[in-house]
Amino acid sequence: MSRTALVTGASSGLGAEFARQLAARGAELVLVARDRAALRDIAERLGADYRVQVEVLAADLVADDGLAAVVGRVADRERPIGILVNNAGFGLDLDFAAGDITDEQRHLDLHVRATMHLTHAALGAMLERGHGRIVNVASVAGFMPRGTYGAVKAWVISFSRWANVVYAPRGVSVTALCPGFTHTNFHERLGLPPGREGIPSVMWLDAADVVREGLRDAARGKAVSIPSVRYKLLVAAMRLLPSPLAARLARTGR
Repeated sequence: MSRTALVTGASSGLGAEFARQLAARGAELVLVARDRAALRDIAERLGADYRVQVEVLAADLVADDGLAAVVGRVADRERPIGILVNNAGFGLDLDFAAGDITDEQRHLDLHVRATMHLTHAALGAMLERGHGRIVNVASVAGFMPRGTYGAVKAWVISFSRWANVVYAPRGVSVTALCPGFTHTNFHERLGLPPGREGIPSVMWLDAADVVREGLRDAARGKAVSIPSVRYKLLVAAMRLLPSPLAARLARTGR
């Protein structure tokens, strides 16, 4: 398998942790995010710490030209990508009716359109070689009635399940990684400082553990990875609850 991994949303949070753990395993990296300066800082650090080559690709995956640039890099047969991590994303307020529809469209484009285009580009190249891994970062919210965030993540889960069934026998696994609440800067970007998210401490996960389990499950060819026993149990329970009660519980936190 190609030793090069491409990670979107790599400037912070789970994306930066994916980059670190992949570099520690000896992978060369292509790091994608909008913030070129942040990417360069991470690239220099990882290159120095792990002696791997790190390529920086600054792009906005919501913009047509930005998405096209990353699609082109993923599909490049001369510089093959062995692992694709579709991690870029952001959250919105749960009140859809009160929200800005332009923000909702960007949200949909990033989580669904960009994931679909990049997965399509990766599959074309990986299937020719007969091997590859794709990790699509979803969320346990995808198993719950939790606004448009839950809806886009449900699409990611369903899409990844189907793609894994179809393409894993041909050497390319597709895994939906579904973490619960994880200590990153995700909630701060929503305007919620640490401790103000409304989440019990027992429900928080560590980013390093989430990525480690996700990479392990991807290597095993699993279609869906839900880090931690407590979230596996929560997802199982949600499937049994009436929709109104599930929606009420899903409103916990942000």
